[in-house]
Amino acid sequence: MATAAFRHVATELAPKAIGPYSQAVAANGFLYTAGQIAFDPTTMEIVGTDIQTQTAQALKNLRAVVEAGGSSFDRVVKTTVFLKDMNDFAKMNEVYAKAFGEARPARSAVEVARLPRDALVEIECVALIEK
Repeated sequence: MATAAFRHVATELAPKAIGPYSQAVAANGFLYTAGQIAFDPTTMEIVGTDIQTQTAQALKNLRAVVEAGGSSFDRVVKTTVFLKDMNDFAKMNEVYAKAFGEARPARSAVEVARLPRDALVEIECVALIEK
């Protein structure tokens, strides 16, 4: 299925995939990322125990994948945020807003029963690939 319009993206600056999936897939001008949690890419351990620290690390990982895929946060068109506890939304949102700056992608945020490694937050996105 590997064609000029379809490629897998991987970077050592973000955690390795821990299952049968890619960090991201570039297809037809878009980049679709896997969800990122607060793993340290070197140790593969969760960074922090609070929502702000975990959000910052998840976004750092997401940025690394987006950039490896040939895009940037200002070209993200949609994010999905998965929260272990919706009561953490405001604190997550502060960190998220700083990371995206003036960019305002569409976003969904949902509370979930559980995330990998009992993380507090997971974030994925779709971005336009730079031309």
